[in-house]
Amino acid sequence: MIKDTNKNFIPIEAIYNTILSICRDKFFYTKFDLIDTFENRIHLIFLHISFIFIKRKDSKNKKITEIFYQNLFDYIFNKIELNMREIGYGDTTINKNMRHLVKNFYDILLNCEKYKNMRDSDKFHFINNYLKVNDIKEKLTYKDISIYFNDYENFCFDLSFDSVLKGTINFNLNKYKNGST
Repeated sequence: MIKDTNKNFIPIEAIYNTILSICRDKFFYTKFDLIDTFENRIHLIFLHISFIFIKRKDSKNKKITEIFYQNLFDYIFNKIELNMREIGYGDTTINKNMRHLVKNFYDILLNCEKYKNMRDSDKFHFINNYLKVNDIKEKLTYKDISIYFNDYENFCFDLSFDSVLKGTINFNLNKYKNGST
């Protein structure tokens, strides 16, 4: 948690845990047929968090948002590093992977900023660069997953910054689990 200038606590951990919960949902690996790998899970986190990061541009209090997003960024990458250590990666491998992941995060963030204006084929290509699927349903999966991210992006842009600061990110996955995409 961090404090804003009004001495209120901002639940960085709650936001991270909410995003993590969304990204760990098994429907990504069943309905969208994603391969369940460490890298795919990290990229799912990056995709989800990037749309929330883009919200900072809407905030009126730039100082609070800069502090908030820097702390959220730091928290996410600290958690990723801890997870790599738990898996058993050594320091050299972690350093190499972290540089690669930070580069991927910024690339995903830049593409998410342009996502709304991308053509469908560009969205498919963007998603295909970061999320790997089993070969069987590739074309259908990318159509479905781009629809999912279209909806998620719209949800994030409708979020108020106060909701983000409170950690209340209540994206409803049931629509996608029940097959109504």
